[in-house]
Amino acid sequence: MEMPVVTECAVEDCAYNRDHACHAMAITVGDVRHPHCDTFFTAPVKGGAPSATGRVGACKMSDCRHNVDFECHAPGITVGYQQTDVDCLTYAPA
Repeated sequence: MEMPVVTECAVEDCAYNRDHACHAMAITVGDVRHPHCDTFFTAPVKGGAPSATGRVGACKMSDCRHNVDFECHAPGITVGYQQTDVDCLTYAPA
């Protein structure tokens, strides 16, 4: 299985975001109750590899229809704001 791609990230102030693309090697989603992007943080400089496309390394949202044994099986995900929270917008309750 290949890790799903972060197809878009609308969180421009994230340290891994460049031009709506995630450049973290892998992100973690969720805290069991909420599909937060646990990898999100702000910094004065951008991080990650400019040539890398972020992927979902782990997902703690066991009630998501894309989650199998804490691994995301969606073809790709979108990260963005859900009100003021930085969330996986692809999250869908099973």
